[in-house]
Amino acid sequence: MNNALVINLILAFAWAAMTGSFSLDSLAVGAVLGFFALWLSAPLTGIDRLYFIRSYRVVRLALFFLWELLLSSIRVAWDVIRPFPQNRPAIIEMPLSVKSDLEILLVTNLISLTPGTLSVDVTEDRSTLLVHAMFADDPDALVAELKNGMERMVAEAFEQ
Repeated sequence: MNNALVINLILAFAWAAMTGSFSLDSLAVGAVLGFFALWLSAPLTGIDRLYFIRSYRVVRLALFFLWELLLSSIRVAWDVIRPFPQNRPAIIEMPLSVKSDLEILLVTNLISLTPGTLSVDVTEDRSTLLVHAMFADDPDALVAELKNGMERMVAEAFEQ
């Protein structure tokens, strides 16, 4: 069954309707309860396990991004308030492993949303991403960090 997300959303709205509150909290609780209801009933309904695996990977990506957002915000704020900034800005080239438009879009946006980094451009052949980094002391280490972090998590979230 390919429409597990639609069923999960219907269950979330059904929960909100039963509780009489269409707040974000109520919808979130309904979505979580609906997810576990679908997970428990998957052997009976034939819902594909890929839905549950992808959901886990998307949540893991979101939590990873929030953690990176916190760490980079602290690092940028600390550098800004220091009397002698330690930043070494540079534009680096990051080879892309992701190939689909959606994956490239997500990687570039997550990098741009993280303080201290900004996606500048993607080459015509979509194989390289140009990134402006505020802290580019070691460009190779930064590329490895971005590839093993953000790009890997996005690729895993879209794996078949």
